[in-house]
Amino acid sequence: MLKGLILGILLGVALVAGCIYFYFSSGRAPVATSAPPMPLERRLAKLGLHAYLDKLPHPAPQVAADEANLISGAKVYKEQCATCHGLPNEPKGAIQAGMFPVPPELFKGTGVTDDDAWESYWKVENGIRMSGMPGFKGPLTETQIWQVAVLVKNADKITEPVKKELTAGATTPMSMAMPESPAATAKKKK
Repeated sequence: MLKGLILGILLGVALVAGCIYFYFSSGRAPVATSAPPMPLERRLAKLGLHAYLDKLPHPAPQVAADEANLISGAKVYKEQCATCHGLPNEPKGAIQAGMFPVPPELFKGTGVTDDDAWESYWKVENGIRMSGMPGFKGPLTETQIWQVAVLVKNADKITEPVKKELTAGATTPMSMAMPESPAATAKKKK
């Protein structure tokens, strides 16, 4: 009786594994970003990510959420993140609209402002498998990653100078994007 039960379980596991293998090897699995998701794909991906993150330490941000760090984070964000995650008051770009899963628009409604800064730091540093989110450990310094993490944590309450830095285009002179400080004006007059 016990042998039959164990044999039945093993055959059941082998049958499920064989069906999954056939599903992928026969080309039936959706591979285009415009295709509908596979059964349980979103749920399993989120479940795995959140279960992993829950086991990690939750460090406090290593930079203050002051205007200087938010502006520095905005510069890095604009160069490295905006292509996929967008900018304030801007429509989705072709890259962002064509990805699956669609990257969250970090300056529209809720999103990562609900996450703790350490969680955004981890995601920026390490990336997220099967999502298109690359890891930036190496290309960015630890300070730059923290500045971006603090920026997106506070994306719903950024100041006008930070918003100007984010939205300043390549053709916008920096003098228009960032008003000069009194100290910089005094140095120019000398």
